[in-house]
Amino acid sequence: MMRYFSYFLIFLCYSVGAIETYNIDPEHSFSNWKIRHVVSMTSGTVSDMSGIITIDRDDINKSEINIKINLLGINSNHKKRDSHIKEKNFLDTDNFSKITFVSNEIKSNDNNTGTIKGLLNLHGISKEISMPFKVLGYGSDPWGGYRVGIQANTTIKVSDFGYTWGEKPNASLGNEVVLEFLIEGIRQ
Repeated sequence: MMRYFSYFLIFLCYSVGAIETYNIDPEHSFSNWKIRHVVSMTSGTVSDMSGIITIDRDDINKSEINIKINLLGINSNHKKRDSHIKEKNFLDTDNFSKITFVSNEIKSNDNNTGTIKGLLNLHGISKEISMPFKVLGYGSDPWGGYRVGIQANTTIKVSDFGYTWGEKPNASLGNEVVLEFLIEGIRQ
């Protein structure tokens, strides 16, 4: 009887161990962006990111990711431009200071790369987006924790989220923004 109980415990530990929860590390995660500006590109980052990643390493298709990005932390390496970007004519951060992304489907054939689909909420509007992703790795960190690294990117049209600046002929800003998520999660 004890032998069957031991097998049950081993099975239970294996089953529970397959699902891992990671908190997004705001100090080592970034949402990078770039947009056409006049005749070139300008770029920046938002380093104030949080969220939760639930990973089934045996079948990554069963995983989930929830991301929150605080636009008040936007940084284009130009303080005057950062203040300007936050104004009502652009991001309107007084009313819409957060971006959220909640996955609703992950597809992968190799448990390492694939596509994440989910709802992106920006400027009070939610749209389903799809973005390729890559698991950059898993490993121990110098502080005794365990981490996962994930990279994902997509291009969105800001007009889909109610912004009109890129729709005007000869607009100084483009309608498309390239987003890149560089995420480090700490296992809980």
